[in-house]
Amino acid sequence: MESSGIDWEDAFANMAYIDGGANFPDIWAARAAAFRAKTNGQLDLSYGADPRLTFDLFLPDTPPKGLSVFIHGGFWLAFGKSDWSDLAQGAVDRGWAVAIPQYSLAPAVRIAEITTQVAAAIEQAASRVAGPIHISGHSAGGHLASRMICTESPLPAPVLSRVKNVVSISGVHDLRPLRLHSMNETLRLDAEDAISESPALRGRQSGPKFTAWVGENERPEFLRQSALICEAWGGFGQTRLALDPGRHHFDVIDGLTSANSPLTQALLDA
Repeated sequence: MESSGIDWEDAFANMAYIDGGANFPDIWAARAAAFRAKTNGQLDLSYGADPRLTFDLFLPDTPPKGLSVFIHGGFWLAFGKSDWSDLAQGAVDRGWAVAIPQYSLAPAVRIAEITTQVAAAIEQAASRVAGPIHISGHSAGGHLASRMICTESPLPAPVLSRVKNVVSISGVHDLRPLRLHSMNETLRLDAEDAISESPALRGRQSGPKFTAWVGENERPEFLRQSALICEAWGGFGQTRLALDPGRHHFDVIDGLTSANSPLTQALLDA
């Protein structure tokens, strides 16, 4: 595959461009653990045979208004559900149940299989919580959230019919550049996979609303990725691009911890 002359290693680099970037994983894990210690949660619910195929479900004190799902990122290579528990706070405070699934990581599986796993997790969570389903995801999780409402969605029709809103937070929507990145030695994307698994290169379901939410201070490639999917999906009239002032790739998710933040409102008030 020919190079475009763009430094794709740098294009997807986040930590090097964020002050204290290397500290964020520890911060995320500590915040998540503190949230789990004080919150009504059903942890490690299974949705498949592999030990990683589990999700956590956090419940409000009253009957849930619906199900919110958060899908974590990490370039399909890293992290798990327990790194992000506190991102359920805003929706739980608004009376929603929140499911946070984890999935198998590359190289054990390829991205297409991860997509199928996430759909299975959502289906299992949906069997436990009635009402509308709103889905969000960050970075690679934004890709997976977007894939749920592509044409030929991996979700079964009864579950898909309940999906009313998707927010992709700094999502990766065109996977083709990743074939020029060293991480593809692990992801193993070929040309066909890169196209079929790219939401921006597929049609979308016409029912759910969709927001590409991205930090103002993100790397240019993440700004491009968010603009690209809005351009591709904009003809449906229910797609918008939201630029979060002053935010970068590692703190753009923080709004999910607050019931009244613009990000939580974008997710739940659609």
